[in-house]
Amino acid sequence: MNDFENQKFCQSCAMPMADEGLFGTNADGSKNEDYCIYCFKDGEFTSDMSMEEMMNFCIDKMVEVHPEIDKEQASAMMGEVFPKLKRWAND
Repeated sequence: MNDFENQKFCQSCAMPMADEGLFGTNADGSKNEDYCIYCFKDGEFTSDMSMEEMMNFCIDKMVEVHPEIDKEQASAMMGEVFPKLKRWAND
């Protein structure tokens, strides 16, 4: 977490993207540094969901990866972060 400020995060689901292999792809096959492989492929989002739906989907994933965080904490953290992500900032 020392490099938190320099860390890239998916601008759709907020997943850390420390490895270039996690970058999504543009329509021309080039890497997209804004979105992860799970959210963005071939220049399009992989699912059509609202910010709230994405947050609900990610809560369980976050708790699974970080057992020290409960669902309420994960939800509160996402409520702070998600509205600032590129995909949701204009909603």
